[in-house]
Amino acid sequence: MGASPPLIVILGPTAVGKTALAVEVVPALDGEIVSADSRHFYRGMEIGTAKPTAAERARAVHHLLDIAEPDETVSLGLYLELARAAIADIAARGKVPFLVGGTGQYLRALLEGWQVPEVPPRPKLRAVLEAMPADRRWRWLTTLDPRAASIVDRRNPRRVIRALEVTLTTGRPFSTLRQRRPPPYRVLLIGLTMEREALYRRADRRVEAMFAAGLEAEVRRLVAAGYAWSLPSMAALGYRQFRPYFEGRATLKEVRTAIEAETHRFIRRQYTWFRPLKGVRWFDAASLPSEAVLAACRAFLAAVGVP
Repeated sequence: MGASPPLIVILGPTAVGKTALAVEVVPALDGEIVSADSRHFYRGMEIGTAKPTAAERARAVHHLLDIAEPDETVSLGLYLELARAAIADIAARGKVPFLVGGTGQYLRALLEGWQVPEVPPRPKLRAVLEAMPADRRWRWLTTLDPRAASIVDRRNPRRVIRALEVTLTTGRPFSTLRQRRPPPYRVLLIGLTMEREALYRRADRRVEAMFAAGLEAEVRRLVAAGYAWSLPSMAALGYRQFRPYFEGRATLKEVRTAIEAETHRFIRRQYTWFRPLKGVRWFDAASLPSEAVLAACRAFLAAVGVP
């Protein structure tokens, strides 16, 4: 496909139906999917992450699923390295790469060409930062790197800690190390959206389905395997809310209510991440837009010279 391959992106908030749409569209265009969902990296975490099912994976080839154990770290820098390699490989084989997911930071990092240093985790430094009060960590970051503080979500302790870790390890501000280089792709951005209250109801139904499918047992197995609540995987939405339940401080109903409420907040944050992306063609997921999306993809591929 040449030096500047096409890249079709399907993005949108959680529970909007990205995977269902992708497995309809991607096979029809001889494509393969590169995941842009940071929760899909971890093996053994299927239900709470809404990972593509075996049937969905059979319909379309997926990349960057199940690439790490729950106690391993997949940094943004490593993700970019793996995603860029997967996209290049798919294009080199004459197929169409699709980037599908809702992790806004990962999407924007790839599409905006962020050059993120691959600084290995420093467990001792990280432990010190984790033990530090959140407001003190935030003040430290704003002092050391005000620009990073303007782009890092202060409500996400892992992001704040990582910015401090990189800054303190390298001796340079995190923001200056995260330079940008235009990515070598011709991009079509497809966004799935839905009226907000309808999306919240859809997300709540998905949480209900997760519980029916055995989410509690999945989390119990991970805890029994020794995976700590402090791990990035176990701190993910749908998992960390179980901690009070396993510690005898909450009922299962309260866990479900907490997951639903946090999912609503997560959806709002996702839209904040998507907003700076230019040229997104938004489709209403409630209208089952697979044919319209397929037509848009075909027109894009024809315009960039892909038969």
